[in-house]
Amino acid sequence: MDLAFTQAEQDFRQEVRDFLAAALPHDLSEKVRLNKRLGKDDYQRWHAILNDKGWLAPGWPVEHGGAGWSPVQKHIFEEEACLAHAPRTVPFGITMLAPVLMAFGTKEQQAHYLPRILSGEDWWCQGYSEPGAGSDLASLKTRAVRDGDHYIVNGQKTWTTLGQHANKIFCLVRTDPDAKKQEGISFLLINMDAPGVTLRPITLIDGQAEVNEVFFDDVRVPAENLVGEENKGWTYAKYLLTHERTNIAGVGFSNAALTTVKRVASEVTSGGRPLAQNPFFAARLAQVEIDLMAMATTNLRILAAAEAGRAPGPESSMLKLKGTVIRQELTSLLRRALGPHALPHQPDFLDGGDNAEPLGHEQAPGAAPGYFNMRKLSIFGGSNEIQRTIIAKSVLGG
Repeated sequence: MDLAFTQAEQDFRQEVRDFLAAALPHDLSEKVRLNKRLGKDDYQRWHAILNDKGWLAPGWPVEHGGAGWSPVQKHIFEEEACLAHAPRTVPFGITMLAPVLMAFGTKEQQAHYLPRILSGEDWWCQGYSEPGAGSDLASLKTRAVRDGDHYIVNGQKTWTTLGQHANKIFCLVRTDPDAKKQEGISFLLINMDAPGVTLRPITLIDGQAEVNEVFFDDVRVPAENLVGEENKGWTYAKYLLTHERTNIAGVGFSNAALTTVKRVASEVTSGGRPLAQNPFFAARLAQVEIDLMAMATTNLRILAAAEAGRAPGPESSMLKLKGTVIRQELTSLLRRALGPHALPHQPDFLDGGDNAEPLGHEQAPGAAPGYFNMRKLSIFGGSNEIQRTIIAKSVLGG
């Protein structure tokens, strides 16, 4: 297996760099670089720019409006976009729901929903976790009872990321309470403005209300919004989670974060010398860089397998596990490098309402909120403890 990029792939990388240099708005990249908070308009602006270019859905086939890129091209774009400090593409429609619809949805569902995802007309959020069903997702209790041409949905979802912006939610619901817990689950598409749907924000430790609770009280959902077969939703959920876990690894995000930490460590002094020369800090920085290089190589191996038509298996759990640990360590190192200037809460600066110079280094205001926010990485998408169990059973035969 050759892990070196071909000349065509190197040419594509340059094309991506040229596009980002020309099309990425400076104010957006500055917000991302300084870890300022992005609003719905920020995400939608970048969404529209990528859609106009035809690069919004890199992994979609061309017949559905995607770029039809190879896994390696997707990797190159994500890596360069992170290094350029582009906003992330909100994944719920593009990366999570769309592959499920393409694999298991009806032709009518594909024709209706996929163009609306690309245009931005629909903003999707994910209704998986519940107060008593997170890592043990199959224990979910939200019920959907068939009533003629509709399902009546009752229950609660939680940790619904960016649900405050969404007009649609894809949900796992229990349609057969008497079946084994993995076998009685279905996959439903629900309008967020349907009567009986209530959203309540949850304020996190970083001061943001990024996630939400969603309540369903006798919500009527057309039966045509069922994806695939009734009681087969667990199969579709696992398919979606494989895509989510691979994306959470965030090799591109980690490369960009490593570059930032190195720059800050070269500019901040400790004992009259750049912090980068402190042997204890340098050792931790070297270790995380080694871990990142190893993970990037593993990621390339998985990409090579995907090029050959093999879907990721337990490897997605490995990437999720190691990738989240690396990203958390990088936020910890940045906070340590900035010291007392890395104050947790400067909300006016983070929300873009304060044009005053930050106290200390320019990265200081966003360091602690970024650190706190990244604690979630080892929990969502299946906690790291669960990923270790998957690896033990699938790879080690535990």
